Formats: sequence, structure tokens, C-alpha cells
Amino acid sequence: MRNPLVRPYPKDWFLRTRAYRLFMLRELTSVCIAGYLVYLIWWLYKFNQVGAEGYEELLSFVRHPVSIGMHTIALIAAVWHSITWFNLTPSVMPMRIGEDKVPDVVISIATGFGPWLVLTGFILWATLG
Repeated sequence: MRNPLVRPYPKDWFLRTRAYRLFMLRELTSVCIAGYLVYLIWWLYKFNQVGAEGYEELLSFVRHPVSIGMHTIALIAAVWHSITWFNLTPSVMPMRIGEDKVPDVVISIATGFGPWLVLTGFILWATLG
């Protein structure tokens, strides 16, 4: 029996096309978010260890410029990941009403961007108002 043909791919295959570069950037945002979640779990663990008396020490760690930079990178990665996912939703979940296809923009707004904006508005109202 013969071995199947395996075509060799160069290591920089994703750099050749813009769509592939954007795809890899989207996947990289998942790694950034996973790293942030590990950091958040660690922070919660440390908070559980020190209790209320060590809270100020933990807050000083969170206020460190490296921590602020990490939070900023995680926020940018989460926003990019969310936007690209909401734009992909019509491809993953096409909708029809009768024989007519629902426009992609309507699906993106109704299932992603709309609820995201409503929830963001509610959170801003609850925290700032």
C-alpha cells in the first residue's frame, strides 16, 4: 500500500495572502485572551490567599504599568476577536425567511453587535450613573 501524498507547506504560508494573515491574527487574539484568563485566575487565587488585608498590595500590582499594558492588549484582542466573530456569524449561521435570505448585515447586528452595544450601554449606565 502506498503512502498518501503529503504536500510540504512552507513555514510562512500564512504571510502570503491578506486573508490568511487576518485569520492568523484572529487566532493570535485567542492566545492573548487565554493568557489574560490565566492571569485573572492567578489574581483571584492570590486575592483568596491574602484576604481583605492584602487587597491594597494586590491593587498596587494591578496598577503597575506592565499590568495596565497587559490589560490594554487583552482588551484590544477581545474587541478584535469579537468584531471578527460577529462579522463571520452570517457565514456560520445563515438565516432565511421563507425563500428570502436575511441580509448578512442584519444577522451581524441582530446576533452580535446589537446585544454587545446594549450590554455595554447597560454596564456603563450601571457603573458610571
